[in-house]
Amino acid sequence: MLTVTDLNAYYGQFHVLKDVSIEVEKGTVAVMLGPNGHGKSTLLKAICGLAERVEGKISYGGREIAGEPAEKLVDRGLVYIAESRELFPEMTVLENLKLGAYSRNARPHEKRNLEMVFDLFPRLAERHHQLASTMSGGEARMLAIARGLMANADFLCVDEPSLGLQPNLRMEVFTIIRKINRQGMTILLVEQNIPQITEMADRIYVLEEGRISFSGSRDDALGNEHLKEIFLGM
Repeated sequence: MLTVTDLNAYYGQFHVLKDVSIEVEKGTVAVMLGPNGHGKSTLLKAICGLAERVEGKISYGGREIAGEPAEKLVDRGLVYIAESRELFPEMTVLENLKLGAYSRNARPHEKRNLEMVFDLFPRLAERHHQLASTMSGGEARMLAIARGLMANADFLCVDEPSLGLQPNLRMEVFTIIRKINRQGMTILLVEQNIPQITEMADRIYVLEEGRISFSGSRDDALGNEHLKEIFLGM
């Protein structure tokens, strides 16, 4: 579904990604691990049309998309969910969700997708009139993911969904992401050092200093002693 080949990305003169190649098959969960500041978020932004400058190939659904603007990619079903959440704090949960359906592709499906996200996130349904600014960290993360689903997404690029959350909320968020995947969503997930993500990953990549240093299945990762100790905390 998504193939990235020899991707390079830059911020000004700073060369962030260096010949990165990954593949995410339809209906799977791919997890990108690595230290902070080594290019994980830049990779997601490059895929979703949000990086400053990219070189290389990005194929989505068999179509070359490198250089296409983010709004066009959202229309194609490719959605980026930032770790900063980027909610509108003085708007309600419902208003934030409806803004997620702004694209031409999503507008006709707003009612259906709203029912879907309220089924996935009953807490959001209960609090749909609550201001986003009054939500807990876990609830805000759920709202950010739900708003991404409102865009009629086929592919979610999710940036550090567990960042800053208590362990029980991390597990709740991961459980929901797995449930979304089982309903057919393809997911590329960026994380740092969360052992639990190995349970949901079909494929694991490690990005260090802007380069892919490991690529393999969950079993490959669990059989790699260096990876287990440094990145999986085992």
